[in-house]
Amino acid sequence: MIDWYQAVVLAVVQGLTEFLPISSSAHLVIPSLILNWPDQGLAFDVAVHVGTLLAVVGYYRTDLVQMLSAWMSSLTGGGVTTDSNLAWYIVWATLPAGVFGLLGRDFIAAEFRTLPVIATTTLIFGLLLGFADRRSKASGRSGVKISLIIALIIGAAQALALIPGVSRSGVTITAGLLMGLARQDAARFSFLLSIPIIASAGALKSWDLYLATITVNWPILAAGVLISGVTAYLCIALFLRLLDRVGMMPFVYYRIVLAVGLYLLWLT
Repeated sequence: MIDWYQAVVLAVVQGLTEFLPISSSAHLVIPSLILNWPDQGLAFDVAVHVGTLLAVVGYYRTDLVQMLSAWMSSLTGGGVTTDSNLAWYIVWATLPAGVFGLLGRDFIAAEFRTLPVIATTTLIFGLLLGFADRRSKASGRSGVKISLIIALIIGAAQALALIPGVSRSGVTITAGLLMGLARQDAARFSFLLSIPIIASAGALKSWDLYLATITVNWPILAAGVLISGVTAYLCIALFLRLLDRVGMMPFVYYRIVLAVGLYLLWLT
């Protein structure tokens, strides 16, 4: 079981990397490789998932209430609105990752959670993010609004994030930019789309934890929820505030450096 120091570090890392386009899996593998830390364990995974879920739900709480109300109204003949459409888009866009995750998560965990795979996906999808951002800026296509087709394409891209190193937020923002969405619109849809995925992953891990009947250190888990949640909330707020000013290229450069570092770790 991890100690308090390790729990704090890993919770901060999870909170930061869950929503930044830099891949949480690439960062969570580094402490175990460099510092020889033990695996954080299933219970702690559940805790930080709960923390990041609370963060994104808390940040978009007003939007979510409006979307849920509009969605329920659309089911009872209340008509179609922008909010009800967005709710339906999130439902449909979640399906590809849900199906892919149920069918392939064990295989992916066994075959793809390796250092060369994580380094390669970190590099490739980082470069793709840079291409999408520069193409979006050069073309000036920022007036495109989210549609069912765009949502399904972003949802299909999200399924790729089950492969470690891809980055869920990174690949969904990339897909949104390639489809012509503005940076803010692509990021907002990406973060809203994370809610059912994080909730589903947390539920699956919670079920696995229940079946495992392992001893739980509740104070460390509570700290994991709190620290990852606060970190993730602040990360979302700062990322969206700076997004139009700095763009995606700082994250692209960071991913290139990270990939080189991971390759060096693999070769030594």
